[in-house]
Amino acid sequence: MLLAIDTSAGSSVAVVDLDRGILAERASSDTRRHAEVIGSFIVECLAESGVTPTALSGVAAGMGPGPFTGLRVGIAAAQAFALAIGKPVVRVVSHDAVASAHYALGGSKPMLVVTDARRREVYWSAYRGIDEAGLPERVDGPALVRPADLPEAVPDYDGYARLDAAEVSAGALGMLAERMFANGRTFAGAAPLYLRSPDVTVSAGPKRVS
Repeated sequence: MLLAIDTSAGSSVAVVDLDRGILAERASSDTRRHAEVIGSFIVECLAESGVTPTALSGVAAGMGPGPFTGLRVGIAAAQAFALAIGKPVVRVVSHDAVASAHYALGGSKPMLVVTDARRREVYWSAYRGIDEAGLPERVDGPALVRPADLPEAVPDYDGYARLDAAEVSAGALGMLAERMFANGRTFAGAAPLYLRSPDVTVSAGPKRVS
């Protein structure tokens, strides 16, 4: 069983099991209250599922793409919770979870996942379909572009069905992580997929006062 957390769009938390599916899930589309809701979502999901923290085998973290401020909240929460219970963190590209949920409903054709990056930009990832294990095959992205430039940025743009996703389901992310582990697949790296520098940066040194 896994606790899954994603804050690449809104905030989503779930408890999942490979055999029993999504046991509990909480989500909010608010993109400014990640830190306020993530703790209560974890508590509520564990209570509803009847799963104790020590019964979890690990924590799945959505690694983006996503804006810096929101995405880091979920990743930090996943790392802190995993450290507290002495279990590993497994990392999953958030767009892969969106694609996985879509294909689980019966889709199989090439698909373009698009999410809001704010500042009049979007994130995109391209998928050719699913592999022999039923897992999404990403062939390009994640990348960042202005909406009007998307057709030129994506090779063979017209060959994809476009899916604009406002949220990323932690339940879908957790189930993808379970199936990836069961099939011996490689998880995402430790570096978050911000794709853009944060709005606020630390000054290189003290400012001169005249």
